Amino acid sequence: MALSRVVLASGRPVDLAELRLSATYGNVLEGYPCKPLNDLVIARLLRSAERVHPGVPVHLIPPPREYPDQYAGGFGPVEVLPAVTCVGSFRSEALAPGRDRALYRSRLTVVWFQPTSRVPSGCDAETALLDMDWERLATDEEL
Repeated sequence: MALSRVVLASGRPVDLAELRLSATYGNVLEGYPCKPLNDLVIARLLRSAERVHPGVPVHLIPPPREYPDQYAGGFGPVEVLPAVTCVGSFRSEALAPGRDRALYRSRLTVVWFQPTSRVPSGCDAETALLDMDWERLATDEEL
């Protein structure tokens, strides 16, 4: 049973089977949000998603980056990502039209950022998540 069902802009319904939420800067002990730190956060999320879901494609929805009018430190200007990191495991019907629906499904792990900790559902999700090109990004697997 899925946590929720998201309907992509293409009309394809995808089921959210697993979701991991965390505070974007929850593990930062020193420093400030800046491009080098944010790039490291993103790289770690992608590596973690690949380890947790081996053999499943991982897609990053590039996060918006804000630049508040603050003093730039030694690592450059302040650059802030949305507050919540999300790693979701999505499933849907098989991509290949001739495949048996009982034996095949398509899968994709998605990494994205959002301002709140709400679970995406229906058509209520971040626009970039709804605009995913499932047919290009996901892969079929045999059950």
